Amino acid sequence: MITFYGVGALSFMMLMYALEGRGRNFIGAFALGCVLSSVYGFISGAWPFGVVEAVWSVIALRRFLRTER
Repeated sequence: MITFYGVGALSFMMLMYALEGRGRNFIGAFALGCVLSSVYGFISGAWPFGVVEAVWSVIALRRFLRTER
């Protein structure tokens, strides 16, 4: 189950990253994808991956908040 969750979370994150240029909501969705991927990293035991994804989620959230509506 953890593997399926990871595949889903990472696929969602990558898809939202690819679609960021289409609008602000995709940047927010990318931030969410980073959080989901971070959770996957921690529950799978790959804590360095979890930490990096947590940092990316903060960066993406800041970009989302700074982008005009």
